[in-house]
Order: sequence, then C-alpha cells, then structure tokens
Amino acid sequence: MPSNTTATSGDKPGKSGRKKGRKARLIVLVLVLAIIGGIAYGAYWSISTVRASFPQTKGSITLEGLTGPVDVKRDGYGIPQIYADSDEDLFMAQGYVQAQDRFYEMDVRRHMTSGRLSEMFGKSQVDNDEFLRTLGWDRVANEEYDKTLSASTKKYLQAYAKGVNAYLKGKDGADISLEYAALGFTNDYKPAEWTPVDSVSWLKAMAWDLRGNMQDEIDRALMTSRLGPAQIADLYPQYPYNSNQTIVQEGQYDELTKTFEQSDGRGGSAGSSTNGGSGDGTGSSGSSSSTDGSALQSQLSGLYNVLDDLPTAVGVNGNGIGSNSWVVRGQHTITHKPLLANDPHLSASLPSVWYQMGLHCRAVSSKCQYDVSGYTFAGMPGVIIGHNSTISWGMTNSGVDVTDLYLEKLSGDGYQYDKKIKPFTTREETIKVAGGASKTIVVRQTEDGMPLLSDRDDELVKVGKKAAVDTLDTAAPDRGDGYGVALKWTALQPGTSMDAVFAMDKAKDWDQFRGAAKLFDVPSQNLVYADTSDNIGYQLPGKIPTRAKGVDGSIPAPGWNSKYKWTGTIDFDELPYEYNPTRGYIVTANQAVIDKDKYPYTLTTDWGYGARSQRITDLIKSKIKGGGKISTDDMRQMQLDDDSEIAKRLVPVLKKINLDDPDVREAQKLLENWGFTQDADSAAAAYFNAVWRNILKLAFGNKLPKELRVEGQCLWVDPVNTTGPVDDTKKVRECGQRDADQAQPDGGDRWFQVVENLMAKPDSDWWTTPESGTRPGAVHDRDKLFARAMIDARWELTAKLGKDIDTWSWGRLHRLFLKNQTLGTSGPGVLQYILNRGPWKLGGGEATVNATGWNAAGGYGVVWVPSMRMVVNLADLDKSKWINLTGASGHAFSAHYTDQTSKWANGELLDWSFSKKAVDDSTSDTLVLEP
Repeated sequence: MPSNTTATSGDKPGKSGRKKGRKARLIVLVLVLAIIGGIAYGAYWSISTVRASFPQTKGSITLEGLTGPVDVKRDGYGIPQIYADSDEDLFMAQGYVQAQDRFYEMDVRRHMTSGRLSEMFGKSQVDNDEFLRTLGWDRVANEEYDKTLSASTKKYLQAYAKGVNAYLKGKDGADISLEYAALGFTNDYKPAEWTPVDSVSWLKAMAWDLRGNMQDEIDRALMTSRLGPAQIADLYPQYPYNSNQTIVQEGQYDELTKTFEQSDGRGGSAGSSTNGGSGDGTGSSGSSSSTDGSALQSQLSGLYNVLDDLPTAVGVNGNGIGSNSWVVRGQHTITHKPLLANDPHLSASLPSVWYQMGLHCRAVSSKCQYDVSGYTFAGMPGVIIGHNSTISWGMTNSGVDVTDLYLEKLSGDGYQYDKKIKPFTTREETIKVAGGASKTIVVRQTEDGMPLLSDRDDELVKVGKKAAVDTLDTAAPDRGDGYGVALKWTALQPGTSMDAVFAMDKAKDWDQFRGAAKLFDVPSQNLVYADTSDNIGYQLPGKIPTRAKGVDGSIPAPGWNSKYKWTGTIDFDELPYEYNPTRGYIVTANQAVIDKDKYPYTLTTDWGYGARSQRITDLIKSKIKGGGKISTDDMRQMQLDDDSEIAKRLVPVLKKINLDDPDVREAQKLLENWGFTQDADSAAAAYFNAVWRNILKLAFGNKLPKELRVEGQCLWVDPVNTTGPVDDTKKVRECGQRDADQAQPDGGDRWFQVVENLMAKPDSDWWTTPESGTRPGAVHDRDKLFARAMIDARWELTAKLGKDIDTWSWGRLHRLFLKNQTLGTSGPGVLQYILNRGPWKLGGGEATVNATGWNAAGGYGVVWVPSMRMVVNLADLDKSKWINLTGASGHAFSAHYTDQTSKWANGELLDWSFSKKAVDDSTSDTLVLEP
C-alpha cells in the first residue's frame, strides 16, 4: 500500500465529501500559517487568498465571443466534459476551462518554450533562456503558424486563446494561483494574454524531450577518454532480434522506387551502426581512435551540463523516457472487439503533464465535427491520446534518431564547409530578467539552420580546442582555437503536427487515421490504432532523416564535410505500418520497430532493448493460449506487471554463490522462493535490486569517465585494460559530475543486455573490482564480483532499512515524491511544504511493464512513472477506464490536486464516461458558459 500522509483519499467524493475535503485543507493551511506566524508568507496568504484561485464549476458565466451556450460537466474528480454546438465554441471553452485549472502551469510552459523563464524567476534562469533562445522553438512555432498550418487549425488555436484570455480578464496573479502570490514577493510579474503560438510552441518542447538518441551520442563520445572501441561496443550491444520481437512483424511499407534501390540514400551502412540499426556493434568507437579524445570529452561534457540544467517538458530531458501501448483484436477478447491500452512513462510532476477531458459536439456536423475524449496538455487545444466514437489510439516514443551533433571548424565570423568559408546567419535576442538588467545575446546558425550550441556554454567553447573527430573523415581541418558544436534537428523546421492533432481527433477509420498520422511530423511516435469495426493497426510517422552511406548518426559528425549532411527524409509511404496482423495483437514499448534485415533505412542505432515489450507479448500469448480471452481488467493487470527480467537471469546464479558471512547468507535466502515480482512490500525485491545496483557499480560504473558518474562520487580509478594487467601505480582520483537521476549505468534494459552478453564470459575484464578493506576483490571473476555485490548490498540495506531483514521492503526504498516543478523545487521550505506531496511507496521498477523507473547509479527513488494509464473498450466505450498521476487541478488546496494519485499507486482505474447518458450520470458540477 502506498504511504502518503499529505495527499487526499482516492475515494470518489460526493458533494458533501468535497466540502469536507476542502475544509480540511483550509484548516491545514491555517495551522501552517499560524506556525510560521510572522513570516511574510503567513501574513499574506489568508484563506481568502487560497480560495480566490479556485475555479467556478457551477452556475453560469458570460463569455464574450461565444456563439451559443456551452455546458461544462465535471465528475467527482473534477474532470470536465464540454458540450457545444460549434467547433470554435468547443475550443474556446476548452481554453477557458484549462486556464481555470492549470493556467500557472500553462504560463510556465510558454515561458520555457520561448526562452523567457527569467521574466518570471529572475537571473537563475538566464542560462536556460540563452540556450532556449538559441534553439528558437517559438521562432519555429511562429513560422508554423504563419506558413504551414491549415486555416481551420489556426481558427481553433485562435478560439482556444480567446477562451484562455476570457478567463484571465480582470484577474490579478493572486486570483489565478498561489504561485503568483508567491512570485509577488520577488517581482511584479503579471501574466500576459495567451496567443495561438503559445500552444504551438508546446509541441516543440514535447519533441525536445522525445528527441531520440542525442544523449547516447554524447555519452559514447565521452566514454572514449577511458574506454576503447571494443569496450564501448560491449556497453552498446546489438538489439536482440532473436529474443525480443519487433513491433512490425507481418506489416509492410509501401514498395520503394527503383531509384531508391540503386542509390546510396540509406540511413547509414550495414557495417556502421552501434547496436539496433545494423552492423557489428563497433561503429560507435570511430572517434576514439582519432587523436586527443579528452578534448571531445570536455566539449561534450559541457553540452551535457547545459542539457541537464534545462527544465523538463514531459520527460527526464530525453533520458529514460519510454511507454507501453498495445492493442488486442476481438478474436482474443471477451468483448469480441478490440481493447487498447496505453501508459506513457514520463517524469513525475505536480500537476501531471496530462489533463483529462472530453470535447463533444451536441450534434456532429460540418459546423461541429468533434466528439472525442482523452488526455491532452494544458495549453493545447484538442486531445492527444484517447478515443472518439469510432476509433481509439495510443502513443509510445519511437526513439528514431532525428538529431545529430556536428563539429564545426570556426573561422572568423563563419565556418568551413567543403573547404570554403561560409558566414553564420545571426540574430540578437534580448532576455528580460525579473529584478535585474536585461541581457542581449547573439545567436549564430549555419546556412541550413543549425544553431551553434557551443556559444551557450564555457565548456563548449573549449570543445573544439582539441576535439576528436570521426576517423571516416581523413582530412579534418586544423582545430585552431577549437571546433564548435551545432545541432541538426527535424523539429527546427516548420511542421504540421498541430494539424495532425485535430485530424486524428475526428478520424473515423484506418485510412483517415493514417492521413492524420502523415501530418504528425515531430516528435515521431509509435501510433497504435483500434476501431469499433474490429480493426487494429500500427503506424510509424514523422520526419526521419536519411544519411549518406557509412554515416549512422551515432557519434558527432564533421560539419565541414558535405558527405555528412542529411540526404533527405523518409517518405511517409515508406515508413513501417501494420494492419490487422494474423496474430491478432500489436505491442509497442520502445523496442525496435522492424527487423534491420527487412527494412532498407536505419531508423536509429539506439532502440530500447525490448524487455518490456517482450514481457507484454508473453503475457498476451499466455492469456490467449488455448483460446483464452482477454478482458479490460486483464489489460489493467498487465499494466501492473512488475516482473524483473534481469532477476530471472541473475538469481539462479546468485543463489549458488558461497558466502561466509551469516548475515549476508540470511539476505541471500530471500531469493530462494522469490517469484521475481517487485511488489512494494517485497523484501526479496529490495535485496535483489540492491545487488543489481552494486553489480553495475562494481563492473561498470567505477570504470566509466567522471562525466557519466554521479556528482560528488570520488574514486581512485583505472581504465579497463583488455590487453594486460591493471597498473595500480597509474590510478587517478576522479569525482563524478552528473546528476543522480541521469548518471550511468542507469540499470535499464540496455544494461540487461550488456550483462546478459557478458554472463557467458565469466573471466571478462569487466568482472573485475579492486580489494576494499576486508571485502574481497574479484580479479576477472564474475562470481567473485557477484559475491562482493551481495555483501555490499546487505550492508547498504542494513544502513538504509535496518539489520532485521523482516522489516525490509522494496517500497521503503522505492518512493515517489511529487513536486511542483518550479517553486516546489527551489522555493522557500514552507512553500515547498504547501505545494508538494508524498511520499508513496511503489512497486514496479526499471524496464518492467509497471515502469516506475529508478536510476541504479543514483539510488532507488522513483524518477519516472506511468504518467497515466488507460484501457479503451471498443465494444462499449463507457466501459473504458482511465487514471491520471495527480488530478485535474493545479491548485494546491483543491480537492482535485492529487485525488487520483493513491488510486494510481494502487493500480486502480476510474470509470471513463463517454456517452451523453454516462456523462450525465457521473456529473457532480455543471457550469454553463453563456454568450
């Protein structure tokens, strides 16, 4: 059971229950304010201040601009269902209602996407703003709005903005949220009106967090300072196609032209990729054999530091992001119609990144085209994931490689390209700073629009001083004062993803759905589909670059050589899809999309390794074996599966290891009858995960460069030596530099595969750790290293949980804290107390289906989660189920701030009403918006 003394009960409240809940929160606040007495916050934040920002959910409100009345019906969890008679009224009401619940969150998001965080939070955000202005998300969004989006999409965006601004009209900051009241102590910030481009910009932030393998590209380059080509290849093994199935198995892509078949326009060559794409797994080491790899280490470490400091949009800055989605056709379900499940894995935030709602035309017609319900983002019209009256869809991150870093030879005010000097295009950006002086920066871009990221960090200025380069480029120019680092990214070109949202929301069949997917250019997502006519499908959409032969995007490329330039993008008709496969189900969980031997393009060299996807596949197969049928609750139970795939491989070996210490043997016995499940109350799961963490630390973590290890973790270290004995006289002291939730080895399924491959090599140099006091070292001996890890794990848990193993549990280690993403992380302590919630003790774990992720290098705390869960029943949409991580409201003392969290933590789902009758039956509050 989760433990949370500050969050509200997950029980569905009636009207009197809600009043009691609200009163209880106000009493808590009064007590807090009484305690802090003379502190300014206590003097200012009265009960009236708290209540001022609560939304009106009953009665009627007049909104100028509506053409007819709109009903807003909220259920007992505050989830709104909106009913209107025109598209414009529908989206205007959506803007108004989302602003009621979440405007502060929306405001922070638009300041992030436009590089204006300093206007709200002062000089601490100047560096972030400089980087975000360099990327220029809002500039691209403006171009999209002006040049590429359809007239109808612009009309909907305008209506949405009109609704947000109708809510803002006449309100001070304190009338909108507690956070604005707090900001009032440090600056005179006032929220500005919402614009259509503010909504479009959010798609760029989403694309950034789901951008693919950029971090792996950096990490591989950083590894070259201490590891050789073969060692790096060990840590980035090939995707296990033989054991973990790809998404597309029976599907296809449209026939490629003869011109393509005869060209070199493949995305990389068969021998160049580092893992999932193709090849022998050694291509990533190309830069390591060029001179002075330490300089590239310094350069890209600086880039990592900038990226790591950026506020996250929907994930953990691109690391560890995953999701599950699968669909089962009627031949295998008790309803005889499809069931579709989805749970995106994103960083935990308060409020949740998702916002649940329904958008309903009272009568669907050419004037009013929408009848859709699901999850969207506060600040964006439409529904991102969900269902309408005939189809449902889900999304997982495809992980395709849409970013490349380029090393640039700088020369005066320009850069070298094919032995010529080309001038940068430049623009000035002025950053306004709350409580301080404005700052003006110059942004430089190459001719094809690549921003020079190295201008934004002192370490990156050093980048090029001695940067290593790909050995494929035999004529690298002299470094001079150093190379720069530029970014090529598909999302820096105007696109049509906003058009795709509206097209998907009203699609009625597979062909219309694919037509909508064609517009979804960034971020590239795995799209799963089901409809009420018992069809299921999968489509990979997106702008996905092609590269020259021999180039795979796995390491930084020489920008001075045109052969490294992208050669184009894959046509939509050539992207993999699958429709009604004979097996009757489709699973997507970030695994490889299609077998490398069945597809001519390299989509990425860095797939997820398929631990979750294969487990889901196995669960489905076991359920339908012998004609069994799957129910909605079976789908829910699969979402909660917490089996540890790596435990199944390691525990049989760990149980056989001889241990002298009786206390360690006592812990070892926990593994004897363990079923590999990671329940919150499991002592065996706690011990195994501690052993796994220590195996990774001893075998790999202590051998990685400091830029990848946990900040402040200092070690006397040796490089791994594959040609001879370690020279103890050449050890150096190095301290880690990476945040705990971003460090390596993180323990995900890439590391599952690394260890799986090395298990057959018990004398590998990786299985080496030095002597430490009375604890034995393991010299090229896997089982001795495992023994050391078991000893270390026993005493680590003794320190954390106590000596008595009967008191141990995984949930005591594996806890979720929900934090307001701005003032809840850096505000005064009392403000953090007011805004934050937790902890909850969770089951699940890294690379399990119930993916409550933790970083093995940094500790056991939860760093990303299933941010929502849904199961759609295409036989009866009113029997579909859903849950959000937190609640509908962004107001800290609203009854709906975290009223879904306890149920989410327990694995429960809420009823998801869709039909008019079901919505009416579940409605608690009705607000009428009048013209």
